[in-house]
Amino acid sequence: MTWVNHSLLMELVFLAYPSHPELCAFSFLGVSLVYTLIISGNVLIVAAIQTETRLRTPMYYFLGSLSGVEVCYTSVVAPHILANILQSQKSITLLGCATQMIFFIGLGSADCFLLVMMAYDRYVAICHPLWYPLIMTLTLCVRLVVSSVVIGLFLSLQLTIFVFSLPFCQTRGIEHFFCDVPPVMHLVCANSHIHEQSVLVAATLAIVMPFLLITTSYTFIVATVLKIHSAAGRQRAFSTCSSHLTVVLLQYGCCAFMYLRPSSSYSPKQDQFISLVYTLGTPLLNPLIYTLRNSEMKGAIRRVLTRNCLS
Repeated sequence: MTWVNHSLLMELVFLAYPSHPELCAFSFLGVSLVYTLIISGNVLIVAAIQTETRLRTPMYYFLGSLSGVEVCYTSVVAPHILANILQSQKSITLLGCATQMIFFIGLGSADCFLLVMMAYDRYVAICHPLWYPLIMTLTLCVRLVVSSVVIGLFLSLQLTIFVFSLPFCQTRGIEHFFCDVPPVMHLVCANSHIHEQSVLVAATLAIVMPFLLITTSYTFIVATVLKIHSAAGRQRAFSTCSSHLTVVLLQYGCCAFMYLRPSSSYSPKQDQFISLVYTLGTPLLNPLIYTLRNSEMKGAIRRVLTRNCLS
């Protein structure tokens, strides 16, 4: 059943939502609160970087771009989840499902690529400090951010076209909260090892390759930092990387668990929980991780809030 005869399955139904009214109310309030905090935290970071002159450096430019992408990434899914909690019929059209998957996977991939750019920025800053102003120009930073988003969306488009060109079964139920690759692939009738391998190749390009680049960057960074004789200098160098490393491990850990495994290990309940972690949990924690360990960012956010309260 390809796009031509997918008309028999024009609407898909999400089966992961609670049916009890009290659970629905609790879920709606919880997701609403988390989504509000995600938007507020990431918008504050972008506003602080835009208004504070001292934060207009490549490192903070990438951080602001990461926050912007995460706002868009979460907004692809969170409003949809909130709407479905309130609706009795928790469904989505086939075209809507494909569109949601393109932007969700695309922006998630862009998130992973941006973490690579941030690792490269730290590599140049620590390993080649004299060349840093010449290499990390604003033009290069803009090109790296744009290329991250474009490549992420391009890979996502190819993957989505592949998934929705496979033969679907007559079942309309998705054991998930939104259209992600693993639960949608479970609607495919063809039990082909080639289909699974094709998805794994796409996931490898978006997850494993960027992670290897980050690992390589930090290998050089650690080697350079260990050559610093001053303990204070080593601590200062590692402190600039600790927040980024924490986010990398959280983001790539969840993504690897979801996408880099055979479909035979698919567990709906477990996957639903993990998907909420990297869809809502990671974007919520990122502003906290980057601000709690960064006195400059904390001060900038404090000044932004003060100006808004006084105006």
